[in-house]
Amino acid sequence: MKQATTLRRPYLLAALLLFLIELFIALYVRDRFIRPYVGDFLVVILIYCFLMSFWRAAPLKVALWVLAFSFAVEVGQHFHLVDRLGLGQCEVARIVIGTGFAWEDLLAYTLGIAAVLVVEALTRSANSPPGWPGPPSRFGS
Repeated sequence: MKQATTLRRPYLLAALLLFLIELFIALYVRDRFIRPYVGDFLVVILIYCFLMSFWRAAPLKVALWVLAFSFAVEVGQHFHLVDRLGLGQCEVARIVIGTGFAWEDLLAYTLGIAAVLVVEALTRSANSPPGWPGPPSRFGS
């Protein structure tokens, strides 16, 4: 079955805002917390929002795809993917793909996707896409 590709502006606007924040972090922030961890937390949300702006699919499916992609990029860093692609001298490639594997990055990606799923569960309407497990139920009910 073909999936609809209707533009969803709230997701696109969120992706644009997150892109601008990520760009600011990449260009101007030189610390040991925001750039490495907040940047990684936000980048998965950025990718998720961008995909959801064009791709009408279950949030859980998209979130898991983004998480898998992010983990794959991180594993690529462990194997020096930038250098293997011959892009070691390209600063943009080094920033976008990354150059160093860190377990903490995997945690940041996971927390970013968890945040996405919580927000989606809290804002989910009655006509959400099929496949979404729905918001968490109350304890004891």
